[in-house]
Amino acid sequence: MKKILALLLALCMVFALAACGNSSDEPAGGSEDPGAAESEAPASGDNVIKIGVFEPQSGDNGAGGKQEILGMQYANSLTPTVEVGGVEYTVQLVYADNQSSNDKAVSAAQELITQGVSVVLGSYGSGVSVSAATAFGDAGMPAIGVTCTNPQVTQVSDTYYRICFIDPFQGTVLANYARELGATKAYCLAKQGDDYSVGLVNYFVEAFGAENCIQEVFQEGTSDYSSYVTNAKANGCDIFFAPVSTEAAALIIDQAATQDLGMTILAGDTWDSNVIIAAAQGKDNVDIYVTTFYQEGGNAEFDAAFKEWINSDSVNLENNGGNDMIAAVSVLGYDAYYVALEAIKAAGSTDPAAVLEALPGVNYQGITGNISFAEGAKDATRDVAFIKYCNTETGVWDLIGEQGVE
Repeated sequence: MKKILALLLALCMVFALAACGNSSDEPAGGSEDPGAAESEAPASGDNVIKIGVFEPQSGDNGAGGKQEILGMQYANSLTPTVEVGGVEYTVQLVYADNQSSNDKAVSAAQELITQGVSVVLGSYGSGVSVSAATAFGDAGMPAIGVTCTNPQVTQVSDTYYRICFIDPFQGTVLANYARELGATKAYCLAKQGDDYSVGLVNYFVEAFGAENCIQEVFQEGTSDYSSYVTNAKANGCDIFFAPVSTEAAALIIDQAATQDLGMTILAGDTWDSNVIIAAAQGKDNVDIYVTTFYQEGGNAEFDAAFKEWINSDSVNLENNGGNDMIAAVSVLGYDAYYVALEAIKAAGSTDPAAVLEALPGVNYQGITGNISFAEGAKDATRDVAFIKYCNTETGVWDLIGEQGVE
């Protein structure tokens, strides 16, 4: 009898320990993973399709990458499943942080490929996208560029598509708007080795006229931009064009205010951020205009629901920069998720090769407008940019208008 009681006691202890073990419902990622809850593994036996998220969550572009991811996560929360060949699949977002680094981009891309994703979304930052393009191409992996505007992104690889406008268009829009503001001489600043800023400056200069531009570059790790502001003033420029990261932008804005720059600052889509609003607010001697993909208020129903979702979770709010201002990159991230789903449904398969074959035929009406690809093109047809003004008094972006290129 004592032996039987001892055996029963041992069995009870085993069951108690088992009950205290890790549950399969726990998030797969750590607390710093912006999509920890969304990337948890579905229950065993579920049909799962994986979408790779190739975005910076750290480095110079980490803030923008997190905002782009938010749009994908919001879309995934609304539409967590997709029907593939008559079978319902749970959509799992799988993350790889490219760290805003061209050197780290390839390993991040390979990480997604080895995890068996069917399609990849990203990245915020053209340089990392260009660097990873060959890896995606060699693997036959379809990738959908969200806000990576440098033309090389879709030129390097046969598998990289893109849903935003590109820099030859954006640079021309900015140059034309500079002329509308009455500018005749532009100071142009880029980061050395950065595909996005160097490329966009080149397209701006081509459209504005090289003879009318002063060009300079700054090195990786620069934190003092006083000399660049001084040079712009000394050269008699009336436009300061600096399409750089938000991290550098905030420091440039501080110097522009300190030295009373005295000229309009122009920038591309990277400056369309609440980081810029925060840096500029209260600085009445700073004028900033940007080109971008979407203006908050463009779809009131979407905006209200997205803001509610952001405010529903402290992690969402933190990853959006601490408030619920809607960034255009988030809205394009949202649209990119649905473009991926449309390609998957059209393919009727989770096989990347089938998704890649179906992708050019996608025609999706997104929040940012219609997304489709002309025959033989890997860049979506986009012919309008929004121009916004940074209102330093109200702390919001004011819509100036929409502009294309004739």
